[in-house]
Amino acid sequence: MNRNLGLLTLCQGLFMTNNVTFIAINGLVGLALAPLGWMATVPVMAYVVGGALSTGIVTKTQQRFGRKASFQAGLAVALLSALLCAYAAFSRNFWLLCFATLVAGYYNANANLYRFAAAELAGRSAPEKAVSWVMAGGLLGAVVGPNLAARTRTLFEVPFAGAYIALAVVALLSMAALSFIRFPPPLEKKSAHGGRPLAEVMKQPVFIVAALAGALSYGVMNLLMAATPIAMQQCALPFSDAALVLQWHVIGMFAPGFFTGNLIKRFGALPVMGVGVALNLACIAIALSGVDLHQFLIALFLLGVGWNFLFTGATTLSLSAYRPEERDAAQGALNFFVFATLALSSFSSGVLVTTQGWQLLNYGSLVPVALTAGALAWLALKRRSAGPATA
Repeated sequence: MNRNLGLLTLCQGLFMTNNVTFIAINGLVGLALAPLGWMATVPVMAYVVGGALSTGIVTKTQQRFGRKASFQAGLAVALLSALLCAYAAFSRNFWLLCFATLVAGYYNANANLYRFAAAELAGRSAPEKAVSWVMAGGLLGAVVGPNLAARTRTLFEVPFAGAYIALAVVALLSMAALSFIRFPPPLEKKSAHGGRPLAEVMKQPVFIVAALAGALSYGVMNLLMAATPIAMQQCALPFSDAALVLQWHVIGMFAPGFFTGNLIKRFGALPVMGVGVALNLACIAIALSGVDLHQFLIALFLLGVGWNFLFTGATTLSLSAYRPEERDAAQGALNFFVFATLALSSFSSGVLVTTQGWQLLNYGSLVPVALTAGALAWLALKRRSAGPATA
C-alpha cells in the first residue's frame, strides 16, 4: 500500500457510498413515483444500463486522455446527475429520475475501472493484493451509504431528496482525492493498436470464465440486493432495518478485501471463486428459510462475501488474459458484460419481487450460480488436462 493506492482506495469507498445509497433509495423512490409497481427498480436498472452504454466511450477516453482525466470526467457526471436526481425527486418526475440515473451510469463505468488501475499502480509486485485492497475501500460505502440514506431521508419534505444532494458532495470529495493520485502514463499510441484483435482475446478460456464469473456474480448479488429494501418493506420491516441489512451486506462485500488477495496468491483464483459459489448457495438457502430480520441480514452478508471472492478472483483471473497494449479494449469488454448482466438483473429484480415474491426471486438466482460453478469446473478441468503451461 502506497499513497497512490491509499487515495484510490478512498475513491473506491466514495464510489461505493454512491452505489449503496443508490441501491438503498432508488427502488423506494421509484416505487413511490412509478406509474406501476413493477417498474420500481427501473431507476436502478437505468444506472447500470447507463454504465453498459458508456463502456465504449470510457474505453476511448482512457485510451486518448489516460486514467486520471477519464476518472475526473466520470466524477463531474456523478456530481451533475446527483443534483438532477434531487430535482426529479422534488418535482416527482419518475422519468426524469430514470434519465438522471442513466446519465450517472457514465460514472459507474469509469469507477468500475479503479480495480484495474490498482493493479497498474502496484506493478508486477502484487497486483492481486492491490486489487483486493482497493476493493476493500468499499467498506467506507458500507458504513456511510446506509447511514447517509437513513439520516437524509427526512432532510427535506420530499423523502430521500437530501440523499441525492449529499451524493453531490461525495462526488466533490472524490474529485479532490483523485487530483492527488499519480497514474502511470497512457500507453503510446503505436502500442495501443499493436495487440491482438479483441475477438481473439475473448476466445481464450480464461477470458470466457473471468467474464462469465464476474458478470454472473455481480448479477446475482444485484438481483437480491436491489430487491431487499422492497422485500423488507413488503414484510412490514422498517427502513432502519433495511439500512442495517444493506450495511452488513456491503461489509461482507468489501471486508474480505484485506485478505482475499493473500488467499488468491496462496491457493489460486479458481479455488477461492469456488468458495464464493458455495457462499452464494448458503445465502439462498437462508433467504428461503424465512423473512425475519436475522434471515435477511445473514443471507445478505454471505451474499456479499461470496461476491467478493468471485469478483476479486474473476478480476485477478482476467489479468492473465490480455497484454498491456490490449488492456483498454479487454477491460471495456469485461465491464460491458458486467453492466449488461446488471441491467437485466436490476429489471428482473423489481418485476419478480413485486409480482412473484422474495422466494421465487431466490429460486431463480440458483440458475446463474449453477452456471458459474459449471464454468469454474470447466476451466479447472481444461487446465488440468493441458498441464502447468496453462496458468
